[in-house]
Amino acid sequence: MASDLVTRARRRIDGYFGVTSSGSTYRREIMAGTVTFLAMSYVLAVNPSILGDEGALGDKGIPMQAVFTATAVAAVFGTLVMGIWARYPIALAPGMGLNAFFAYTVVLGMGIPWQVALSGTLVSGVIFFVLAVTKIREKILNAIPLQMKFAVGAGIGLFVAFLGLKNAGIVVNSDATLVTLGDLTAGTTLLAIFGLVMTVIFLVRGWHGAVLYGIVATTILGIVTGLVDLPSGIAELPKGLDQTFGQAIIHLPDVFTGEMIVVVLTVLFVDFFDASGTLIGVANQAGLLNKDGTLPRAASALAADSVGTTAGAIIGTSTTTAYVESTAGVSAGGRTGLTAVTTAGWFLLAMFCYPIFSVIAGSAEITAPALIVVGVLMSRALGDIDWQHLEYSVPAFLTVIMMPLTYSIANGLAMGMIFYPVVMVARGRAKEVHPAMWVLMVLFLGYFAFLVE
Repeated sequence: MASDLVTRARRRIDGYFGVTSSGSTYRREIMAGTVTFLAMSYVLAVNPSILGDEGALGDKGIPMQAVFTATAVAAVFGTLVMGIWARYPIALAPGMGLNAFFAYTVVLGMGIPWQVALSGTLVSGVIFFVLAVTKIREKILNAIPLQMKFAVGAGIGLFVAFLGLKNAGIVVNSDATLVTLGDLTAGTTLLAIFGLVMTVIFLVRGWHGAVLYGIVATTILGIVTGLVDLPSGIAELPKGLDQTFGQAIIHLPDVFTGEMIVVVLTVLFVDFFDASGTLIGVANQAGLLNKDGTLPRAASALAADSVGTTAGAIIGTSTTTAYVESTAGVSAGGRTGLTAVTTAGWFLLAMFCYPIFSVIAGSAEITAPALIVVGVLMSRALGDIDWQHLEYSVPAFLTVIMMPLTYSIANGLAMGMIFYPVVMVARGRAKEVHPAMWVLMVLFLGYFAFLVE
């Protein structure tokens, strides 16, 4: 009797996810989900280090343990929605780059409380959901020049890498030259350099969990050398969400200001194209695209991404989005939503391991190499920019360079969106500028005129 129930359950799961029809197996899907988790689990340490009150944000940050729990819960929820609803082998978690924008541009730069910043994230998720289930998504996608999409991704990569270099002590402040090389003989800096070297070696060797393994190796060396404290334990019950849950809803009235409108637009813009690019890229690698190159169940996939963002904001973390590390699972044979469900299961188990991850999150020299490597991977979009045509290269370059130099993703995005229509008009190609770009230009001019001090 029990065996019959198991057989029926397996058939129903197979029929829903299409494991057999996709040429996969249960064993392969579970293994792929595990590989995906290993490839992206570093977010459980890095996200709290960026958003938490024990990192660069200090008392302006979100309580550290609350960020960790919220990160895990958001990853579990978003990934389950993607796996069960959209049935794609794609995992979700708070996005790198967007968390840096949340922390360093919105909270530190603009002085906006994290509770209000969460409200802005919530609004962007709701808007994204509406765009995802309507044809407006395609219109917006076509309105933004491809070159600017590449520039935004590359610029965020440079910004994230700069944060990593700064946290590692490799790049430090200089009154004479703004920035300069730090003390490379300092113990914490040497530890960060060791972590960077090890992570790069793992990455070059093609190890799917390269970033995680680099963090583990750095942590072990830090403990051995006395630079990092031993964890107080291995596991404990998740807690901390009582400090963040629902804050995004409570502070919704505070979102309707000029500054927050820019924040919402920036988050929406970056997440919109980051999610689209990741979904298409992972689906293409898995051989799931239609013959005409379109994405099956695109509306469901993008809607799942936006649901993850909305839920994550309510729980207490920055924008939740699709992770490109999902390609690791696809490379291991993952082809269906069962892969994502497996990844969600691992994040659920990891939720109980705060004592271990807290040691990592509280040590900037451990997470710094991960930021640098993630920045490198994001910056590969530089090679896709058409540098031979000034009408593309000028606004793209300004977008890329202004993000790290002004310590603001919003500033870089705004500068590029303003210059693109101007350069296109000067080039005699005004008719090729979509009306939406003119609207963005006016909005970002207002941003510089009235909101940037």
